[in-house]
Amino acid sequence: MRSEWSALPKGVRTEIAERVGGVVAVNPAPTGNHAEIASTVVGSSGKVFVKAASNGLGVQTLRYELVATRAVNWFPPAVLWHFECNGWFVVGVEHLDGPHPDLAPGSPDLDLLQAALKALQDTPAPTGTWFTPAGRLGLALPEMEGGALVHSDMNPTNLILTSGGLRIVDWAWMTKAAAWVELALLAPWLIGSGHSPAQAEEWLGQFPAWPSVRSMVLDSFAAVNAAKWKAKAEQNNDGWIHDLAAWMGQWADHRSRP
Repeated sequence: MRSEWSALPKGVRTEIAERVGGVVAVNPAPTGNHAEIASTVVGSSGKVFVKAASNGLGVQTLRYELVATRAVNWFPPAVLWHFECNGWFVVGVEHLDGPHPDLAPGSPDLDLLQAALKALQDTPAPTGTWFTPAGRLGLALPEMEGGALVHSDMNPTNLILTSGGLRIVDWAWMTKAAAWVELALLAPWLIGSGHSPAQAEEWLGQFPAWPSVRSMVLDSFAAVNAAKWKAKAEQNNDGWIHDLAAWMGQWADHRSRP
C-alpha cells in the first residue's frame, strides 16, 4: 500500500534532498503498489524517480529491482543512487518521460515491443535468489522453470515511449523462469488492448519460445490464472483487477474450445 511522502522519516527525506539538489516538488506515481513510496521528485538538478520501502517484501522487491535493472542493457531506467537510512531502503532511478504504447492490433508500437521482447527473451537471470514461477504466480508447472530473466509485469503502464525508443520500468517482480512465461503473461494485456485471444496468440507466436510450449501447458496456465483473477475480482473493487480477470477469462475460454 502506498504512503504519503511525509511518511518518510526526516533523515531519509534529507538524504534524498541532498542527492537531488533540494526537493522542489514531489509527484506520486498514479499506478503500482509494491513500494510504499513511488514518486517523481523534482530537484534543482532535475527529476528523479524515487522508490522507498521499509517492510520486508517491499525491501526485497526493491533489492531485486536494483540488481535486475543493472543486469539488463538500456531498457530499464538507469540506477542513479541508493541508500539505507532509518529502516528504509531507497532507490533513485532515471526519470523517463513519455506516453505508454498503444498495443492495439496494427499499432506501430507493437514493433517496438517486439524488438524489446526479442532482445530480452534470451537474457539470463543474474546469479542469486529470485522469485520462482510458483512464488510469483502461485502456479507450479515443471515447464515454467527456466533460467531466463522474466519481468513478469509487462503491462502497458510499465512501458514508456521515449525519444530514444521503448523503455521498461518496474523490475521489482523479476522472476527466474522459462522465457515463454513472459509471453503468456502478456497475452491478457494484448487482449485488453483490442486483440482477440487468437490474434494475441498469433502475435506471440513470432517468438521461438511460444511454439515450443505444449498446448496443454498453455491451457493449464490460462485456466489457473483465469480462476485466480476471478477470485481476486470477487474480493476487490479495483478496476484493473476486474479488467485483468475478464481478459484472462477470455483467453482461458478460447483455449478450452475444441
